[in-house]
Amino acid sequence: MPLAPACRWAQSSTQQTVHRARLLWTSSAATSTAVSPRIQSPASATASVAHIPAARRRLLFPGLLSGVWRRQQQQQQQSRHVRLLSNEGSPSPSSSSSPSPSSPPLPATSTTRRENIYTVPNFLTVARLIAAPFVGYLIVADQPGWALSLLAAAAVTDLLDGWIARRWNLHTVVGSVLDPMADKVLMTVLAVSLAAQGGLPMWLAVLVLGRDVGLGIAAIYYRWVSLPPPKTFTRYWDFSLPSAEVRPTTISKYNTFLQLALMGATTAAPVLATSDGMAAALLGGPYDLYPALTVMQYVVAVTTVWSGASYVYSKDAVKILTQKSKTP
Repeated sequence: MPLAPACRWAQSSTQQTVHRARLLWTSSAATSTAVSPRIQSPASATASVAHIPAARRRLLFPGLLSGVWRRQQQQQQQSRHVRLLSNEGSPSPSSSSSPSPSSPPLPATSTTRRENIYTVPNFLTVARLIAAPFVGYLIVADQPGWALSLLAAAAVTDLLDGWIARRWNLHTVVGSVLDPMADKVLMTVLAVSLAAQGGLPMWLAVLVLGRDVGLGIAAIYYRWVSLPPPKTFTRYWDFSLPSAEVRPTTISKYNTFLQLALMGATTAAPVLATSDGMAAALLGGPYDLYPALTVMQYVVAVTTVWSGASYVYSKDAVKILTQKSKTP
């Protein structure tokens, strides 16, 4: 290469190098205040050097930009961590409505309600249950006077327990089951004992007993079906765990009254038929009740069938007490 062109080329290269150095110095001087240690946030530092081309920023401020990038990454990680914590503390509606497929669903917990069964009406009902077999024994043993007295006491407890429960708000689910059960047990004992003595027709005794046996089987079934889990033999007989509530129908109430009236009149008929008895002396007897008892027997037969059908076709006779599940 000739000497003159070589000198010109070297001079041009030197001038370009000096020009580039001046541009770099000017850019660094212009942005020195923007990249000073007084910068408080990575966002402001990034905005201050945004007008410099990317290649020149990498040449001029490699340490500063890498530090800014690290601070931005740390702040983003911290913000994500805070959002995760807040989502765990208060789940969003979408997460509560539809469970995540990655996490297994939480098991539902149920609360079992218990009630106080040791009330005065329940004690009176249990006393009527205990008195029933003694009434039957006295009828079979041909002691109509004592049987009538004990039957009258049982009738008083039947009226008294209902009044106390209404007056002091002592209604319980177990009481709603025990009260009709006591009436049915007493009715069954009276029907069997009076039929054995000949005071009650056998066909009517079978009709009354058949209805009560059917209702008893239905009560056992509904108790087992409606019992809150776990279903065990011990929990089945734990009457403080209400499961089903029995609501007597209107015709069933009339039928129970008529049946008790028939059984009571049949029990009292031998006492009132004698002229030397105390009851006959007090009431001015003797009285013959057998024609009236025949009419009552047919009336009770009709109401017994009617009341049994009402439990089958009525939707409000048995109420299942369902337990609500609560999820944490």
